[in-house]
Amino acid sequence: MSKIFVISAPSGAGKTTIVRNILSKLPEIEFSVSATTRKKRSFEIDGVDYFFLSDEEFKAKIEAKEFVEWETFYGYYYGTLKSFINSRLESGKSVLLEVDVKGALKIKKEYPEAVLIFILPPSVDELKRRLINRKTESEIDLQKRFERAEMEIDFQSHFEYKVVNNNLENAKEKVFNIFNKELMKEK
Repeated sequence: MSKIFVISAPSGAGKTTIVRNILSKLPEIEFSVSATTRKKRSFEIDGVDYFFLSDEEFKAKIEAKEFVEWETFYGYYYGTLKSFINSRLESGKSVLLEVDVKGALKIKKEYPEAVLIFILPPSVDELKRRLINRKTESEIDLQKRFERAEMEIDFQSHFEYKVVNNNLENAKEKVFNIFNKELMKEK
């Protein structure tokens, strides 16, 4: 039976690395590619990391109610296409989504069986250090991410599982064990 897994975390908490680890160890899980109007980073691939859309394309999909969830933050649109999720579920595939906390709650409302996992940084100071060292955001974007992180951490109580990433290998193992436990429930 197919399952929906949702991983959320503030930027810099390690969620992308943890997601990549899950996908490498559990190839039967399909990653849900989100749509965004954010500019593509040099290392990103359209259709793999995100579906990169213009503002006009994204707004047309909102009007057509094609998103399970969508959000604007940092001045950009982000969303999960219903067609992507439903086609995977109908074919018996489990899906892993990496979305913000508000998106996770919207997905849970639409798909109550979804398993929500929140990745926490060891501290807000450590999160700030990680984001600064990443060198992928402007000073203004960094400030927005710091402010948003505090809001996102306040939502952790809505998630079934919480994992503190104070050691990346341990965090990856804990999340992997959650997936195994949830997948075994279906067998």
